[in-house]
Amino acid sequence: VVMLEPPGGHPLRRYHPAGSDAADPTIDSPFFAFLAGGKGSVEMADAAPVDLLTAADIVILGATPAQAATIGLGDRETADIASTSTLVTVSDFGWSGPWSERPATEFTLQAWCGSTGSRGEPDRPPVAVGGDLGEFVAGTYAAFFALATHYGGGRHHVDLSVLEAMTSSMQVFSWLRKGLMLLEVISRTTEVPSVERAGDGYIGISMATAQQWQDFCAMVECPDLADIPELRFQGGRWEYRDLIRNRTADWFAARTVDEIVELAALFRIPMAAIGNGETLPGMDHFVQRGCFVEHPAGFRQPRSPWLMSEAEPVPPALPPAPGETTPAWGPRTPGDPSPELPLRGVRVVDLTAFWAGPCATHALAMLGADVVKIESVQRPDGMRFAGGFRPDVERWWEYSWVFHGVNSGKKSVTLDPGSPEGKELFGRLIASADVVVENFTPRVMENFGLDYATVKGFNEGIIMVRMPGFGLDGPWRDRVGFAMTMEQLAGPAWLTGYPDGLPTAPRGACDPLAGIHAAFLTIAACEFRRRTGRGQLVEVPMIDVVLNASALQVIEHDTSGALLTRRGNCGHEFAVQNVYSCAGDEQWIAVSIRHDGDWRALKAVLGQPDWSRGLDYTIDSADEIDTRLAQWFAGRRLRDAVDALVSTGVPAAPVIAPPDVIDNPALRARGFFQTVEHPLCGPLPYPRPPITGDFVHSAAPLLGQHNTEILCGSLGLDAQELDRLASDAVIGTWPLGL
Repeated sequence: VVMLEPPGGHPLRRYHPAGSDAADPTIDSPFFAFLAGGKGSVEMADAAPVDLLTAADIVILGATPAQAATIGLGDRETADIASTSTLVTVSDFGWSGPWSERPATEFTLQAWCGSTGSRGEPDRPPVAVGGDLGEFVAGTYAAFFALATHYGGGRHHVDLSVLEAMTSSMQVFSWLRKGLMLLEVISRTTEVPSVERAGDGYIGISMATAQQWQDFCAMVECPDLADIPELRFQGGRWEYRDLIRNRTADWFAARTVDEIVELAALFRIPMAAIGNGETLPGMDHFVQRGCFVEHPAGFRQPRSPWLMSEAEPVPPALPPAPGETTPAWGPRTPGDPSPELPLRGVRVVDLTAFWAGPCATHALAMLGADVVKIESVQRPDGMRFAGGFRPDVERWWEYSWVFHGVNSGKKSVTLDPGSPEGKELFGRLIASADVVVENFTPRVMENFGLDYATVKGFNEGIIMVRMPGFGLDGPWRDRVGFAMTMEQLAGPAWLTGYPDGLPTAPRGACDPLAGIHAAFLTIAACEFRRRTGRGQLVEVPMIDVVLNASALQVIEHDTSGALLTRRGNCGHEFAVQNVYSCAGDEQWIAVSIRHDGDWRALKAVLGQPDWSRGLDYTIDSADEIDTRLAQWFAGRRLRDAVDALVSTGVPAAPVIAPPDVIDNPALRARGFFQTVEHPLCGPLPYPRPPITGDFVHSAAPLLGQHNTEILCGSLGLDAQELDRLASDAVIGTWPLGL
């Protein structure tokens, strides 16, 4: 991996977050050392070296078309690169569509994708996710598409939109929820309960199932709350938030965080301490698993978020000096791109549930892999039930919007792996597969007798990707955890929320973040097997992924002693950034002022007011500017204010309610929503991957929809055998007990 840097080096070399003491500007920032360790560096003059780029296997270009042209990469040059290499362009809105050059930051993209508008208290402004989580999501998608395209033959231009990546990850397909559940979606909430005050700190709570709610009510000694039907699902608890908080506050306050976590583990309810840059490296699970390692630049960093049985990660290394590398790459032969999807022919047995695991296999399916989703009538994917209840339809579990969002393009087979016949059929499916993916706690697969050694017995060359929340070993290995658990524990929640309020979970973005990491590692393992002939076990714990995404907190505390914390919508990157109220009810604008150029443009929009004369754009002037902006926006219509700022190059966006993302003109123009007919739900606008192309060819499957096709067609069973398996509940199309 070789970076092309402008004269003087990449701007990230000088990055220090607001809230920490700036170090010597001549020394690379620790965060840059973490991200760039082990890479090479070529320093550009006026133009990018096209000969070097056409000799690369993969080129990742973070630029809009106009920005690329300023370094000599116009249409002809990028076409030349894509004829020899996999070219992945990463830009805010993508290279096609009406907004390819629109100014943006992660903060304004969060507003556009519905993330900010979904979060906060109704009497306060909406609040964005802290910690640049969207940047990590988009970067992970870019790495996955780069590797998958190269694996399939390369020679493509892959056009990635950061907005689309964030829309797929930082809000939960609410445009589907509105249509499938016939509900008006409340635009701004927090989970109830979510983060509460214990006797000695904060405790994070996440519950995705009705059973967990029942167990929670028993644990906190409020059994009567379990009798209120509306509280079974998270969406119904918001209206009862004051009742729930008042009834449970004393119970939490009377116990320590450790006591509550241990008790919750017995009830199998996901709860965790709220971690931050000071506390994370010392937590016993992370210490025993070696989750933090020493960087040669003198700080602790998270280790690689994966473990492979046949390969070791590259150890931490120092970053390169600007221009220190001279790559000796030979020329590559130009050719035409393959018309087929890059993962065509890869066969995946999918044992995943909820969001992170299904997101991994969904990414593989969208790029052409043949994915067979295995559920059982005893234990369907819990996400089928997490979307709420519709009393007007018979098979209400087929309407969950989250299930639909990450299961299109798959086939569904039901098998009971706890039965001898189910396990035998499962083994026959694995025998002809390339990959098995699962994301349960370790004990689940062990109880089924389906650990890696057993699975390898069915197929010597199998790749088994395991995604346990906390890893396959360590004191927390058997704890239950969802994305919000990891966000609460590993740092993102600590940076999200009002400065004077509780830490706030980003609301699930770490599920797809972990899922795309697992998809990336799946392709890496496939490439390893193509080179060596060996399959292997791949472990991708969600907690390790999230620790990497929040590494800045630990790094800054180690190097500067600064404990980064919640700054509301101000973030840690720019002096001035906020959500402001415009004229009218619930009309909010998100604005980032990145540098002096934006400040000059903003002053022009404001009409060069007297208060701005002689006022430099610095941290010291941030409060004054922020107060004046709040006054100015209060008298402006939202759309007019957005247009005025964007037209001068200042990043701004309306804070939209999550369902309204479907009306975004850039997403529509780029074909992000691809309509497919579902056998029960009718036509649905499914999200495609955040790259241009036609990917969604079939709807999310009904439970057991492909039993006959797979079990009779692929495994050779006859109709009589199929009927017998159904009568014995080894297979089926209806959850037991419903």
